[in-house]
Amino acid sequence: MVLMMAVVVIAAAALAAGYLLGRLRPWRRAGDWAADQVHHAGTWVRGGAGRQAVVVLVHAVTAPRTSWRIMRTPATTEPTAPVRDPQWVANRTRADKGGTL
Repeated sequence: MVLMMAVVVIAAAALAAGYLLGRLRPWRRAGDWAADQVHHAGTWVRGGAGRQAVVVLVHAVTAPRTSWRIMRTPATTEPTAPVRDPQWVANRTRADKGGTL
């Protein structure tokens, strides 16, 4: 009788845990977070080596094919933002000053 009750309790706990994991989808959420960090955070190097390790590990575990493709792609060394011209004020046009062309 006690064994049967233990089996029923274990089965109910497993069913509830499976339901909650299916609703919360922690695997997909962790993968989405890691993908956002890798793709959209810009220079995420500022977060430190620990943060980098966590992001890379979560991304590699949740999206191995994408991680492999990203690792094989060479890093870009070009700046993502345009370089500011220190002589912009002297070189601006009439349209830049707010006038008409």
